[in-house]
Amino acid sequence: MALDETTEELARSAAQGDHRSLGELLRMIEPHVLRHCERLLPYRQDAEEAAQDTLLAVARNIGRFEGRAKFSTWLHIVTANCARTTYRSLKRRASEQAEELPEQRPDPRRVSVIAGSRLDLLDAMEALEAEKPDLAQALVLRDICQLDYTEVADQLGIPLGTAKSRIHQARKYVQTALGEAYG
Repeated sequence: MALDETTEELARSAAQGDHRSLGELLRMIEPHVLRHCERLLPYRQDAEEAAQDTLLAVARNIGRFEGRAKFSTWLHIVTANCARTTYRSLKRRASEQAEELPEQRPDPRRVSVIAGSRLDLLDAMEALEAEKPDLAQALVLRDICQLDYTEVADQLGIPLGTAKSRIHQARKYVQTALGEAYG
């Protein structure tokens, strides 16, 4: 999400309580948020739901944006968290519905390989977050939010070497969880 200085200024104003700036900020970031959600969630409707949740989270929590890091970095984290929350919610709903319906297997001719691998990745990320949240944070910032290693270290308040180590460990964990087919 490459956002310009105007966006950063709007975010600072919105964080200070300027409602007009907040409205303009939300309009400006909406397409960026949707594109980011589409990278994480395989179906457009799911990505749209996550994007709306992200915009709502930004509106509710903009006062917590302190301006120490760039707004775009803060927005990356909020977006990734909302997309993962949406995924968990959809997974839970699907699980509840599956209990009520007879077992159905998806037709492999209609299931996207890319969508399947994304879902597997989200499952692996969820397991990583449950077992080792500090590793998950670093991995989300680096591989999903696409921050460089220095930005990850700054965002987490840890030394650069520690950030690199956490990212490496997280990638190994996810690769193991995905199996050799993804290696």
